[in-house]
Amino acid sequence: MNRNYLFLTLIMLVLAVGLLFFHGQNKPKQVPPDRLLWDIIQPTRYVSTDNVAKWIIEKNPSIELIDVRGAGEYNAFSLPNAINVPLDSLITSSGSEYFGIPGVRVVLFANDDILSDQAWVLLRRLGFKGNYVMKGGLNRWIETIIKPQEPSESDPETAFKVYEFREGARLYFTGAKLSASSKAGKTKVVFKRKKKTVVASGGC
Repeated sequence: MNRNYLFLTLIMLVLAVGLLFFHGQNKPKQVPPDRLLWDIIQPTRYVSTDNVAKWIIEKNPSIELIDVRGAGEYNAFSLPNAINVPLDSLITSSGSEYFGIPGVRVVLFANDDILSDQAWVLLRRLGFKGNYVMKGGLNRWIETIIKPQEPSESDPETAFKVYEFREGARLYFTGAKLSASSKAGKTKVVFKRKKKTVVASGGC
């Protein structure tokens, strides 16, 4: 099945669950379907793993990381200081308190884009703003931040700058040593080694 059709099917199921949950209660102001469909196709709702890594390193106080996977996967591995709000708990009273906070940008993530896309659509349908999806999820995080690929000699200078940042981020998040023979080492990486910390608990 085409991934886009699968995605739209899952979206409809999530929206149906959300409407059932609010049946008989004070329903929040929902975004009209035509506006929702427009928002869904906007690429600005995604953020890159590089940006997320930068925000974590800088300890940006306006960023809230929300892991929408189940508790088991969250406890096995997640991003530093991420809060666990599983998709099926997203619109409960305890789960929804993390969304719609003025001045706070929420970054949703899972192993890939499927769960976090569903979470984003559900939150947007219910009128919440300021939510983003980490493009590619933790799979992309591993590929780009934890195991970055060194560019070839024929790649443009921008590729080496990206790789340099990712190598510094890898050092920050894992404590691994940088290769002294790195081709991207035109300038020094300025990140300091960070002690391993326990992921903050949260969610439901």
